Amino acid sequence: MEPITDTHVRSALLRTVIAEHVANPNTLVVEEMGLARGACRVDVCVINGHLHGYEIKSDVDNLRRLPLQQKFYSDVLDKATIVVGQRHLTHALEVLPDWWGVRTVWRGSRNALRMDLLRPAKLNPSVKKSAVASLLWRDEICKLVLAKSPDKAALRGNRAALCERLGELYTLAEIRNLVRGQLKRRTDWRGRAQL
Repeated sequence: MEPITDTHVRSALLRTVIAEHVANPNTLVVEEMGLARGACRVDVCVINGHLHGYEIKSDVDNLRRLPLQQKFYSDVLDKATIVVGQRHLTHALEVLPDWWGVRTVWRGSRNALRMDLLRPAKLNPSVKKSAVASLLWRDEICKLVLAKSPDKAALRGNRAALCERLGELYTLAEIRNLVRGQLKRRTDWRGRAQL
């Protein structure tokens, strides 16, 4: 039997688990969404009432990056699910926090890919305002800062400082909602560099 790769898992995930989201015009599905200015990428992120990231670890992958990915996911995402091959299942269950969902992927008797839900994702208790705000582009952050603080001096500083400022002006719930809305409104998602 051929090994299960990231490409196989991603295709099955989009075709089955996330199919209803892909077809929903009020939901955005982004592959390889950058977090922390590109320091980490979410394999597949569903953006609707939540930011739900799916991390794929097939049997041919390794788990070296998982601790760092877990940290970045914990700072930003409302929910996270690992889609993992049998080889990595035990380790994933041991190291991931309880709020992470777990799906296992395996080949059935006719070599078809199967995906089972072992643990549903729960809401992340440790989201950070500035980390969520950092999903926005600088001009998007500035617009939101100016909406609450019309003083142009509030726009001084680097992007990280502006994200902190946004966190001072808005609640976490407001930032989550504003960011999700802005991400869904973007028409040129990959069209420009994130500053």
